[in-house]
Amino acid sequence: MNSDGTKKPFRKHKPSTERSAPDKPGLQARAAAAKILAAVVDRKLPLDGALDHEHGNPAYRALGESDRALVRAILNTTLRHLPRIDAAIAALLDSPLPEGARALHHVLAIGAAQILYLDVPDHSAVDLAVEQANLDPRNRRFAKLVNAILRRLGREKEQVLDAIGKVAPMPAWFIARLEKAYGRDAALAISESQLEPAAIDLTVKSDPEGWAKRLTGVVLPTGGVRLAAFDGGIPSLEGFDEGAWWVQDAAASIPAKLFGDLSGKRTADLCAAPGGKTAQLILAGGAVTALDQSESRLRRLRSNLDRLGLKAETIAADLTTFEPAERFDAILLDAPCSSTGTTRRHPDVLWTKGPEDIARLAALQERLLRHALTLLQPGGTLVFVLSDTDAVERVPIGAGDWPGLEAAITPLGEFRTLPTMLKMPDGIGSGLDGFYAAVLRRVA
Repeated sequence: MNSDGTKKPFRKHKPSTERSAPDKPGLQARAAAAKILAAVVDRKLPLDGALDHEHGNPAYRALGESDRALVRAILNTTLRHLPRIDAAIAALLDSPLPEGARALHHVLAIGAAQILYLDVPDHSAVDLAVEQANLDPRNRRFAKLVNAILRRLGREKEQVLDAIGKVAPMPAWFIARLEKAYGRDAALAISESQLEPAAIDLTVKSDPEGWAKRLTGVVLPTGGVRLAAFDGGIPSLEGFDEGAWWVQDAAASIPAKLFGDLSGKRTADLCAAPGGKTAQLILAGGAVTALDQSESRLRRLRSNLDRLGLKAETIAADLTTFEPAERFDAILLDAPCSSTGTTRRHPDVLWTKGPEDIARLAALQERLLRHALTLLQPGGTLVFVLSDTDAVERVPIGAGDWPGLEAAITPLGEFRTLPTMLKMPDGIGSGLDGFYAAVLRRVA
């Protein structure tokens, strides 16, 4: 009835196309994983941003910590194995998925990752994937297909794993680049190496043997410490609160070491955040200026240096226009790059970057390097590379100075590490990030 006593007109209600999500354990975690996989693969958004606890994907932030950990495991596994997962799904389909069925693809991919590579009961992975399909109007008509594909994947798991083991677990465009640079066998070895998560490496202020013993690790050829696998957070480890060490991949610790003793030298760390290399330069004796374009990243750098009890001048500025009052004796330039050497710890990189990004970043690196050379005193040293100018000369790195990493020194005396290097004993993760560095001296 209306307020005046007349009858309200009868209206037909259209049935809703949305179904409310049942409170089924694990369902929201899988739904969040599918949404984030879509953001990474389809929209090229970085995984770290999506998994940020304060500003990340809303579906992820809504989860409890145990479900967040599950989402991280599903996504890292899916992205590491995605070409093989795609091959497995394609082999079980009678015809390709419909054009534009990306949401369906992501549901299948995270379901397949759990069945093939994670310690998740098959029935749970299948049931939750089917429930996801039923709750999404775009995928509801494919729910039976999801059920059939994933159940068959579980039944034929060993045969499927054997068949897809021949598929390189990296995008075809990147495998082609690796083949051109290193040859087919090395390219495949590098692609296989990124399937293993990166080890945890520490750079220590002093006494690496003592810290390796206390933290159950091994001393690396770089002088750092590599930890065995452990449960718990980094801040809970001995030495964290007193700033005795910091987390830094073995490869990332090498460039700062190439300077040697910096006592009394004005030293610049350009593109410095988050500050691991800055800390090394300070410990080497340099009077360090740390420059970064981002003030927020510099705040993180200052926080890290505070924990370590170290001090540096920090400047927020655009390097391409930065003009110091006095030139530097030593400059470390860790220029923005594609990060394709860090896929063990950042498996999303090869899905958010492409050949055009590498070309664009290479051009940016050249601009930064050319300007960085103008900030250097005659006779000063810059760690990076620039080969087509008479103003600098290459200072060869001696393989004998790096026992255990001799294979990383090129015939020209440059450093080029690969994820397949640095084999470790059982119980300790092998490999390190891929990177390139050279030592240059300004001669004019």
